[in-house]
Amino acid sequence: MKQVAITGSVAFDTIMVFPGRFGDHVLPDKTHMISVSFLVNQLEKHRGGTAANVAYTMALHGERPLLCAAVGHDFGSYGEALSAAGVDVSTALQFQDIPTASAFITTDLDDNQIAAFYPGAMGRDGQVDLRLHADAIDTVVVAPSAPDAMEAHIAQARSLGARLVFVPAQQIPSLSDETLRGGLEAAWMVVGNDYELELIRARTGMSPEDMRRRGTLVALTRGDQGSELHSADGVVRIPAAAPVAVVDPTGAGDAYVAGLLAGLRRGLPLEDAGRVGALSATYCVEQRGPQGHRFDAEGFAQRYAEAF
Repeated sequence: MKQVAITGSVAFDTIMVFPGRFGDHVLPDKTHMISVSFLVNQLEKHRGGTAANVAYTMALHGERPLLCAAVGHDFGSYGEALSAAGVDVSTALQFQDIPTASAFITTDLDDNQIAAFYPGAMGRDGQVDLRLHADAIDTVVVAPSAPDAMEAHIAQARSLGARLVFVPAQQIPSLSDETLRGGLEAAWMVVGNDYELELIRARTGMSPEDMRRRGTLVALTRGDQGSELHSADGVVRIPAAAPVAVVDPTGAGDAYVAGLLAGLRRGLPLEDAGRVGALSATYCVEQRGPQGHRFDAEGFAQRYAEAF
Protein backbone atom coordinates (compact mmCIF):
# COMPACT_ATOMS: atom_id res chain seq x y z
CA MET A 1 0.00 0.00 0.00
CA LYS A 2 1.20 3.50 -0.78
CA GLN A 3 1.45 6.17 1.89
CA VAL A 4 -0.36 9.29 2.99
CA ALA A 5 1.45 12.61 2.51
CA ILE A 6 0.44 15.02 5.24
CA THR A 7 0.94 18.73 4.68
CA GLY A 8 0.27 21.55 7.10
CA SER A 9 2.01 23.10 10.06
CA VAL A 10 4.60 21.73 12.46
CA ALA A 11 4.86 23.87 15.58
CA PHE A 12 5.87 24.11 19.20
CA ASP A 13 2.98 25.16 21.46
CA THR A 14 3.69 27.09 24.65
CA ILE A 15 0.56 27.20 26.81
CA MET A 16 0.28 29.39 29.91
CA VAL A 17 -2.57 29.60 32.41
CA PHE A 18 -3.42 32.90 34.10
CA PRO A 19 -5.26 32.26 37.41
CA GLY A 20 -7.55 35.24 36.91
CA ARG A 21 -9.72 36.90 34.28
CA PHE A 22 -8.41 39.07 31.49
CA GLY A 23 -11.53 41.24 31.71
CA ASP A 24 -10.56 42.37 35.21
CA HIS A 25 -7.34 43.91 33.87
CA VAL A 26 -8.48 45.58 30.66
CA LEU A 27 -9.96 49.06 30.95
CA PRO A 28 -12.58 49.49 28.19
CA ASP A 29 -11.95 53.23 27.84
CA LYS A 30 -8.17 52.70 27.50
CA THR A 31 -8.05 50.08 24.77
CA HIS A 32 -6.19 52.50 22.50
CA MET A 33 -3.13 52.17 24.74
CA ILE A 34 -3.22 48.67 26.26
CA SER A 35 -0.23 47.69 28.35
CA VAL A 36 -0.88 44.61 30.47
CA SER A 37 1.22 41.81 31.90
CA PHE A 38 -0.14 38.59 33.38
CA LEU A 39 1.68 36.51 35.97
CA VAL A 40 0.94 32.90 35.04
CA ASN A 41 1.09 29.95 37.40
CA GLN A 42 1.32 27.20 34.81
CA LEU A 43 3.46 26.81 31.70
CA GLU A 44 3.55 23.82 29.37
CA LYS A 45 5.40 23.20 26.14
CA HIS A 46 3.99 20.68 23.66
CA ARG A 47 4.74 19.41 20.20
CA GLY A 48 1.93 20.49 17.87
CA GLY A 49 0.97 21.72 14.42
CA THR A 50 -1.77 20.31 12.22
CA ALA A 51 0.40 18.14 9.99
CA ALA A 52 2.41 16.67 12.84
CA ASN A 53 -0.70 16.01 14.94
CA VAL A 54 -2.47 14.11 12.16
CA ALA A 55 0.69 12.19 11.29
CA TYR A 56 1.28 11.21 14.93
CA THR A 57 -2.16 9.66 15.46
CA MET A 58 -2.10 7.95 12.06
CA ALA A 59 1.19 6.34 13.08
CA LEU A 60 -0.44 5.04 16.28
CA HIS A 61 -2.93 3.28 13.99
CA GLY A 62 -0.11 1.45 12.23
CA GLU A 63 0.23 3.76 9.22
CA ARG A 64 3.58 5.25 8.21
CA PRO A 65 2.57 8.71 6.98
CA LEU A 66 4.96 11.07 5.24
CA LEU A 67 5.42 14.39 7.03
CA CYS A 68 5.59 16.84 4.13
CA ALA A 69 6.09 20.15 5.91
CA ALA A 70 8.76 22.79 6.48
CA VAL A 71 10.61 22.73 9.79
CA GLY A 72 13.42 24.74 11.35
CA HIS A 73 16.84 24.19 12.84
CA ASP A 74 15.29 23.22 16.20
CA PHE A 75 13.37 20.24 14.83
CA GLY A 76 15.88 17.60 15.99
CA SER A 77 14.27 16.13 19.12
CA TYR A 78 10.77 16.76 17.73
CA GLY A 79 11.60 14.79 14.61
CA GLU A 80 13.10 11.97 16.67
CA ALA A 81 9.89 11.71 18.72
CA LEU A 82 7.71 11.56 15.60
CA SER A 83 10.00 9.01 13.99
CA ALA A 84 9.89 6.85 17.11
CA ALA A 85 6.08 6.93 16.90
CA GLY A 86 6.20 5.69 13.30
CA VAL A 87 6.06 8.88 11.23
CA ASP A 88 8.34 9.13 8.19
CA VAL A 89 10.05 12.49 8.74
CA SER A 90 12.58 12.04 5.92
CA THR A 91 10.21 14.02 3.68
CA ALA A 92 10.18 17.09 5.96
CA LEU A 93 11.96 20.10 4.47
CA GLN A 94 14.37 21.46 7.08
CA PHE A 95 15.81 24.97 7.08
CA GLN A 96 18.87 25.78 9.19
CA ASP A 97 18.44 29.58 9.19
CA ILE A 98 15.03 29.77 10.86
CA PRO A 99 13.22 28.07 13.75
CA THR A 100 10.15 25.85 13.58
CA ALA A 101 6.79 27.63 13.95
CA SER A 102 5.73 28.46 17.51
CA ALA A 103 2.44 29.33 19.18
CA PHE A 104 2.22 31.17 22.50
CA ILE A 105 -1.18 30.90 24.19
CA THR A 106 -2.33 32.37 27.51
CA THR A 107 -5.66 31.15 28.90
CA ASP A 108 -7.64 32.64 31.80
CA LEU A 109 -10.16 31.09 34.19
CA ASP A 110 -13.02 31.71 31.75
CA ASP A 111 -11.15 29.89 28.95
CA ASN A 112 -10.54 33.18 27.13
CA GLN A 113 -7.30 33.09 25.19
CA ILE A 114 -4.68 35.57 24.06
CA ALA A 115 -2.43 34.00 21.47
CA ALA A 116 0.50 34.90 19.27
CA PHE A 117 1.78 32.75 16.43
CA TYR A 118 5.22 32.94 14.87
CA PRO A 119 5.17 31.10 11.52
CA GLY A 120 8.90 30.51 11.28
CA ALA A 121 9.65 27.73 8.83
CA MET A 122 5.94 27.26 8.13
CA GLY A 123 6.14 30.37 5.97
CA ARG A 124 8.21 28.30 3.56
CA ASP A 125 5.81 25.35 3.33
CA GLY A 126 5.17 26.33 -0.27
CA GLN A 127 8.63 24.99 -1.11
CA VAL A 128 7.58 21.47 -0.13
CA ASP A 129 7.05 19.61 -3.42
CA LEU A 130 4.90 16.49 -3.18
CA ARG A 131 5.85 15.52 -6.72
CA LEU A 132 9.26 14.43 -5.41
CA HIS A 133 7.48 11.54 -3.70
CA ALA A 134 5.02 10.70 -6.47
CA ASP A 135 5.75 6.98 -6.45
CA ALA A 136 5.02 6.67 -2.73
CA ILE A 137 1.80 8.70 -2.41
CA ASP A 138 -1.82 7.76 -3.00
CA THR A 139 -3.47 10.23 -0.57
CA VAL A 140 -2.67 13.82 0.35
CA VAL A 141 -3.91 15.66 3.44
CA VAL A 142 -3.95 19.44 3.02
CA ALA A 143 -4.28 20.90 6.50
CA PRO A 144 -3.86 24.52 7.66
CA SER A 145 -0.56 26.11 6.69
CA ALA A 146 0.59 29.14 4.72
CA PRO A 147 -2.11 29.95 2.12
CA ASP A 148 0.31 29.74 -0.81
CA ALA A 149 1.44 26.30 0.38
CA MET A 150 -2.13 25.02 0.63
CA GLU A 151 -2.83 26.25 -2.90
CA ALA A 152 0.32 24.54 -4.22
CA HIS A 153 -0.39 21.25 -2.47
CA ILE A 154 -3.97 21.12 -3.73
CA ALA A 155 -2.64 21.51 -7.28
CA GLN A 156 0.09 18.93 -6.72
CA ALA A 157 -2.39 16.39 -5.33
CA ARG A 158 -4.51 16.85 -8.46
CA SER A 159 -1.51 16.44 -10.74
CA LEU A 160 -0.52 13.23 -8.95
CA GLY A 161 -4.03 11.81 -9.17
CA ALA A 162 -3.96 11.36 -5.39
CA ARG A 163 -7.04 11.38 -3.18
CA LEU A 164 -7.21 14.78 -1.49
CA VAL A 165 -8.32 15.18 2.12
CA PHE A 166 -9.03 18.91 2.49
CA VAL A 167 -9.04 20.29 6.04
CA PRO A 168 -8.91 24.11 5.69
CA ALA A 169 -10.08 24.80 9.29
CA GLN A 170 -8.76 28.07 10.73
CA GLN A 171 -7.23 29.11 7.41
CA ILE A 172 -10.60 29.42 5.66
CA PRO A 173 -10.65 33.25 6.04
CA SER A 174 -7.08 33.48 4.68
CA LEU A 175 -7.61 31.42 1.55
CA SER A 176 -8.66 33.06 -1.69
CA ASP A 177 -12.03 32.11 -3.15
CA GLU A 178 -10.18 30.39 -5.98
CA THR A 179 -8.06 28.26 -3.64
CA LEU A 180 -11.00 27.39 -1.41
CA ARG A 181 -13.16 26.32 -4.34
CA GLY A 182 -10.25 24.46 -5.90
CA GLY A 183 -9.76 22.45 -2.73
CA LEU A 184 -13.45 21.63 -2.44
CA GLU A 185 -13.73 20.60 -6.08
CA ALA A 186 -10.62 18.39 -5.98
CA ALA A 187 -11.35 16.82 -2.61
CA TRP A 188 -12.18 13.19 -2.05
CA MET A 189 -12.98 14.15 1.56
CA VAL A 190 -13.61 17.50 3.27
CA VAL A 191 -13.39 17.77 7.06
CA GLY A 192 -14.55 20.61 9.31
CA ASN A 193 -16.65 21.46 12.32
CA ASP A 194 -20.11 22.94 11.96
CA TYR A 195 -18.82 26.53 12.20
CA GLU A 196 -16.10 25.97 9.59
CA LEU A 197 -18.45 24.28 7.14
CA GLU A 198 -20.91 27.15 7.54
CA LEU A 199 -18.07 29.57 6.71
CA ILE A 200 -17.39 27.52 3.59
CA ARG A 201 -21.07 27.64 2.61
CA ALA A 202 -21.15 31.42 3.12
CA ARG A 203 -18.01 31.88 1.01
CA THR A 204 -18.73 29.42 -1.81
CA GLY A 205 -22.42 28.55 -1.63
CA MET A 206 -21.43 24.89 -1.22
CA SER A 207 -23.08 23.10 1.71
CA PRO A 208 -22.27 19.57 2.94
CA GLU A 209 -25.39 18.45 1.07
CA ASP A 210 -24.12 19.99 -2.16
CA MET A 211 -20.71 18.39 -1.74
CA ARG A 212 -22.02 14.92 -0.98
CA ARG A 213 -24.24 15.04 -4.06
CA ARG A 214 -21.09 15.67 -6.08
CA GLY A 215 -19.59 12.49 -4.62
CA THR A 216 -17.39 14.14 -1.99
CA LEU A 217 -17.28 12.64 1.48
CA VAL A 218 -17.85 15.34 4.12
CA ALA A 219 -16.99 14.80 7.77
CA LEU A 220 -18.83 17.34 9.94
CA THR A 221 -17.69 17.32 13.56
CA ARG A 222 -19.73 18.60 16.51
CA GLY A 223 -17.41 18.10 19.48
CA ASP A 224 -18.98 16.08 22.28
CA GLN A 225 -22.15 15.83 20.19
CA GLY A 226 -20.42 13.46 17.79
CA SER A 227 -20.04 13.84 14.04
CA GLU A 228 -21.78 13.27 10.73
CA LEU A 229 -20.42 11.65 7.59
CA HIS A 230 -22.16 12.94 4.46
CA SER A 231 -21.63 10.72 1.43
CA ALA A 232 -23.36 10.05 -1.86
CA ASP A 233 -25.32 7.33 -0.05
CA GLY A 234 -26.70 9.62 2.63
CA VAL A 235 -25.75 10.79 6.11
CA VAL A 236 -24.27 8.56 8.82
CA ARG A 237 -24.31 9.91 12.38
CA ILE A 238 -21.40 8.97 14.60
CA PRO A 239 -21.68 9.20 18.39
CA ALA A 240 -18.84 10.62 20.44
CA ALA A 241 -16.85 8.19 22.58
CA ALA A 242 -17.11 9.34 26.19
CA PRO A 243 -13.74 10.36 27.65
CA VAL A 244 -12.60 9.36 31.11
CA ALA A 245 -12.01 13.08 31.65
CA VAL A 246 -11.43 16.02 29.33
CA VAL A 247 -7.95 17.27 30.17
CA ASP A 248 -7.09 19.25 27.03
CA PRO A 249 -9.19 19.53 23.84
CA THR A 250 -6.25 20.77 21.75
CA GLY A 251 -5.71 18.59 18.68
CA ALA A 252 -8.91 16.57 19.00
CA GLY A 253 -9.96 17.47 15.46
CA ASP A 254 -6.59 16.38 14.09
CA ALA A 255 -6.85 13.05 15.91
CA TYR A 256 -10.34 12.56 14.48
CA VAL A 257 -9.09 13.14 10.93
CA ALA A 258 -6.26 10.66 11.49
CA GLY A 259 -8.50 7.93 12.89
CA LEU A 260 -11.19 8.39 10.25
CA LEU A 261 -8.66 8.25 7.42
CA ALA A 262 -6.87 5.24 8.93
CA GLY A 263 -10.18 3.40 9.18
CA LEU A 264 -11.17 4.19 5.61
CA ARG A 265 -7.78 3.05 4.34
CA ARG A 266 -8.35 -0.29 6.03
CA GLY A 267 -11.59 -0.67 4.10
CA LEU A 268 -13.88 -0.28 7.11
CA PRO A 269 -17.50 0.67 6.52
CA LEU A 270 -18.13 4.40 6.84
CA GLU A 271 -19.84 4.09 10.22
CA ASP A 272 -17.00 2.05 11.70
CA ALA A 273 -14.31 4.36 10.30
CA GLY A 274 -16.14 7.32 11.82
CA ARG A 275 -16.15 5.61 15.19
CA VAL A 276 -12.42 5.00 14.91
CA GLY A 277 -12.05 8.74 14.36
CA ALA A 278 -14.27 9.53 17.35
CA LEU A 279 -12.35 7.25 19.69
CA SER A 280 -9.02 8.62 18.46
CA ALA A 281 -10.21 12.11 19.39
CA THR A 282 -11.24 10.84 22.83
CA TYR A 283 -7.78 9.46 23.51
CA CYS A 284 -6.38 12.86 22.57
CA VAL A 285 -8.54 14.99 24.89
CA GLU A 286 -7.69 12.79 27.88
CA GLN A 287 -4.04 13.92 27.83
CA ARG A 288 -2.12 17.18 27.82
CA GLY A 289 -1.07 18.35 24.39
CA PRO A 290 -2.14 17.15 20.94
CA GLN A 291 0.49 14.39 20.93
CA GLY A 292 0.33 13.30 24.56
CA HIS A 293 -1.86 10.24 23.96
CA ARG A 294 -0.77 6.70 23.14
CA PHE A 295 -2.54 3.44 22.33
CA ASP A 296 -1.81 0.11 20.69
CA ALA A 297 -4.03 -1.97 18.42
CA GLU A 298 -5.17 -4.36 21.16
CA GLY A 299 -6.04 -1.64 23.65
CA PHE A 300 -7.82 0.44 21.00
CA ALA A 301 -9.90 -2.54 19.84
CA GLN A 302 -10.94 -3.35 23.40
CA ARG A 303 -11.99 0.19 24.14
CA TYR A 304 -13.77 0.45 20.80
CA ALA A 305 -15.87 -2.60 21.71
CA GLU A 306 -16.71 -1.07 25.08
CA ALA A 307 -17.58 2.34 23.65
CA PHE A 308 -19.71 1.25 20.70
